[in-house]
Amino acid sequence: MIRALFIDIGGVLLTDGWNRNARHKAAERFGLDYEDLDERHHLTFDTYEEGKITLDEYLRRMVFFTPRAFTPGEFKAFMFSGSAALPGMIDLVKGLKGRHRLKAVVISNEGRELTEYRIGRFGLREFVDFFISSGFVHLRKPDPEIYSLALDVAQVRPEEVVYVEDRPMFVQVAEGMGIRGICHRSAEETAVALGALGLA
Repeated sequence: MIRALFIDIGGVLLTDGWNRNARHKAAERFGLDYEDLDERHHLTFDTYEEGKITLDEYLRRMVFFTPRAFTPGEFKAFMFSGSAALPGMIDLVKGLKGRHRLKAVVISNEGRELTEYRIGRFGLREFVDFFISSGFVHLRKPDPEIYSLALDVAQVRPEEVVYVEDRPMFVQVAEGMGIRGICHRSAEETAVALGALGLA
């Protein structure tokens, strides 16, 4: 019997929060050297995503290490504005949760401030029971401990879970722990895959 649905945010419920494409757009919008921006991003982003530094500190290291003609607030507003709901997925999860009395658990690699913005902006608290976000718990996928934590918090066994994720490696790691995984491509394909597992 399936008792819980584990779900990613970026690439499943919503667009990615701060990916390579978004950084390209930011470099163009604010007149920054993309190569320098991206190198600095990679040197410090994991530390931010694991909740060990704030978004302000991350931006100081990546962008505001020198005076700029724009403010950190303007840059953050641009970062946040790139988020959008992906077609059909929020409604699909809401419907499944209500119909099958599932626990809905988010497992996400995102920094604290971005996660908090996206939770509020898209009403994720309305249907998600627990948020196991890297910025909150100081663990990142594909570390198996983040999945173990989600199982403990939700109080379910691996065989009672279906995990919807857009990154094949993360699905494979979870499957190695006994969690059934679906590699998400579209709401339609994921609905069919869930239906095959009894979650019509």
